[in-house]
Amino acid sequence: MRRMTLLVLGILLVFGSATTFTDDGGSRRINVRLSGYEETLVALSTTGNGHFRARISKDESEIAWQLSFGDLEGTVTQSHIHFGARAQTGGVSVFLCSNLGNGPAGTQACPASAPEDAPLTGVATAANVIGPTAQGIAPGEFAELIAAIRAGIAYVNVHSTKYPGGEIRAQFPPAEGSERHDH
Repeated sequence: MRRMTLLVLGILLVFGSATTFTDDGGSRRINVRLSGYEETLVALSTTGNGHFRARISKDESEIAWQLSFGDLEGTVTQSHIHFGARAQTGGVSVFLCSNLGNGPAGTQACPASAPEDAPLTGVATAANVIGPTAQGIAPGEFAELIAAIRAGIAYVNVHSTKYPGGEIRAQFPPAEGSERHDH
């Protein structure tokens, strides 16, 4: 009986952490789970966890998003959408929140936690894209960010005082039919 319970729990963990990128009548929905295991340079064994959900509008003019997180080992400092392939660190494209005063005007403060029933929410548009220019995305180039997200070459990251480079992260999955370049 114990063996069967462990097997069922293992299956639930595998499917429970799955990421999706689905077509919803023209709009695109993204649903990813954040963990320390996705962090770069060194995977982190942290108690932190999170969930990022987003919808790219049909006309691709905005991304409505919600971010939940909790059990972080450090105090949240900031969160972003980054441009970067799996297992690589990339530059910031969009600020989701910041407590460091380094975000563009209008960037909301990060809460200590954002549970599933009270997630941090926002809408990103071309006005929110700050780059990264060194990686070929100029400020305001929203179509470039959408292309990177669809290709699976973007990720969401929550940074903390204990892990300034990022405590939890989730890579966006490539959209069905998209070509992915991880080099």
